[in-house]
Amino acid sequence: MKQNNLKLLAKYLDKKILESKNFSNKPFDHFYINNFLPLKFAKLCEKSFPDLKKFKWDYKKIDNIEVKHRSVWKSEFDIPDNIVDIVRILNSSIILKTLSKVFKIEKILPDPYFMGGGLNISEKGGALGTHIDGNYNDQTGLNRRLNAIIYLTKNWKINYGGELGFYNYNGKKLIKCIEPRFNRLVVFNTNDYSYHGIPNKINYPKTNPRKSIILYYYTKAKREKSETKISKPHSALWVKRKYKDHKNKSTRGYF
Repeated sequence: MKQNNLKLLAKYLDKKILESKNFSNKPFDHFYINNFLPLKFAKLCEKSFPDLKKFKWDYKKIDNIEVKHRSVWKSEFDIPDNIVDIVRILNSSIILKTLSKVFKIEKILPDPYFMGGGLNISEKGGALGTHIDGNYNDQTGLNRRLNAIIYLTKNWKINYGGELGFYNYNGKKLIKCIEPRFNRLVVFNTNDYSYHGIPNKINYPKTNPRKSIILYYYTKAKREKSETKISKPHSALWVKRKYKDHKNKSTRGYF
């Protein structure tokens, strides 16, 4: 997409975020927007989503609490056509300033290293247990603050499952589910109490797996005290692992 068209689209999407009526602070700050991208562009992004057999994926299968394929991007030059345009838009200063305003988090920054971010595919039998996310980016030395997800599975049906679940402060009680409908944007505050996961079985057809673009945002400033349970760097901490990471630790070393 040409630069001027990208800028116009960024301003259009920025306005949609500002005018969204679906913002909530229960159980933690988040919003979602249906039909976020222009339909033609959303279809182009879905079409550009690489096949599992024709792309380098990082496959995780850990104790049935994390079973998925994740892209391995070293830079924006690894991102497929069309998808790179939406990544550029969502990482632009136009959108960053608005996310900062909506979530009342100053000086939000994207991650040019895409540590953990990128494309996700979950096939039938995939899983994502209830957890909080890691809080620190080793490459930049920044603190993680927001997650953004765009769903790109065509013709989602209720029997496919795979809804995004938001839980209470200790991850024991499911408060809300957000259906992963095609072209839906979800952005939420990620902190030491924002437990989330996929509570329902992932039952997507083999020819149409659960697909999403995921981006993370950071600040130099640390999280608020009310959002911090563990001040030291930590990886994702899982409820089923008694609030420990995959290595059975609650904190980790960093570079």
